[in-house]
Amino acid sequence: MQQKISIILAIATLAFAFYLSGIPNGKIPSFALLCGLALGIAMQRSRFCFYCHLRDWFEYKDPRGALALLLAIAVGLIGYTVILGSWQPNPLSGAIPPDIHAGAVSEVLIAAGVVFGLGMVITESCISAHWYHLSEGSFISVFALIGTGFGFFIGFNTWNALYSLRIADAPIIWLPSYFGYGGALMLQLGVILLLALFLWRGFAKEEEENISTLVPSFAQIWKNLWTKQWSYWTGGLIAGLIGIAAIIRMKPLGVTATIASWVRKISNELGLIPSRLNGLDAFAGCGSLPQYFWLNQDALLLLGIVTGSFIASFAGGHFELQKPTVKEALLGLIGGTMLGWGAMSAIGCTIGALLSGTHSGALSGWIFGASMLFSVWLGIKIKKRFSA
Repeated sequence: MQQKISIILAIATLAFAFYLSGIPNGKIPSFALLCGLALGIAMQRSRFCFYCHLRDWFEYKDPRGALALLLAIAVGLIGYTVILGSWQPNPLSGAIPPDIHAGAVSEVLIAAGVVFGLGMVITESCISAHWYHLSEGSFISVFALIGTGFGFFIGFNTWNALYSLRIADAPIIWLPSYFGYGGALMLQLGVILLLALFLWRGFAKEEEENISTLVPSFAQIWKNLWTKQWSYWTGGLIAGLIGIAAIIRMKPLGVTATIASWVRKISNELGLIPSRLNGLDAFAGCGSLPQYFWLNQDALLLLGIVTGSFIASFAGGHFELQKPTVKEALLGLIGGTMLGWGAMSAIGCTIGALLSGTHSGALSGWIFGASMLFSVWLGIKIKKRFSA
């Protein structure tokens, strides 16, 4: 019964996407909805979560999730390089292609990565994974996302001071403009390869082959599709491919633009944030233009992620309402606030600032990722010490 309901919901979503494609200016929102739907299903079924994958390595030395993250970066990086090569034939000219996620490299970016990473440790998830946990019935994610909105509100109020102090004069470093497309690609793939070899070291073990000659029935394949977890690398591969599709038809992939836009719109109307946020809208990536309108690509991408992850969780029997304790709700609010401030100050989260940033060949993506990685390691160390 659950799978039938999920199929009906999937068909309804596809029908809505088809309807959107036929209205004026609806083709890109329709495409965004479909991208979100695919990403939501893949994230839920493969448990694609930056914090969970990093925690598995730091606590259990299981590198599979972290390797999936590297795969997502590598796939998107190769795809972006091919695409940007047609947009900007001469990268050495110094001009940065429009609409790529390249942020200013400053102490603010490092601080944003550190705060965001600590927020992940406290809430045990990143913002993108909270959206699919929400579709699994997690009320903890409700509090974390409310906190994320408050974090954006704080970020809007601290932005002008930080922009004037450090961001305005900070460089935007696009690696192809220094090394060319080939050099930048080889440099970044080299870093990914070294990290992958480090993670893989000592993990791979030879096992006896156990090859079954039985061919599963279609019914068994269908059942396994929804009840068995997909491999980590599947989630990483799909995330990388959707990132490529997004830059071709829309803009860099990101999941925080909608909540940022709503918070900015409400706060503007109430006069709670500066009416002018210096230089903010000049940065490409997870924008925060104040708007409520739902039929835009950011909102529909997010709607697709939530719908897709609900379809996957409900069809597989993983949907369960999870009532949080007072402590869990409080931690969700506190950690979510840190996630929101970090994402606002970095103009993106693990999907926008990290994935789309590294895909673009921007140094900001690597700096944000390294800062976040350090704080997750530190946060897990502190958490284990206090829970011992």
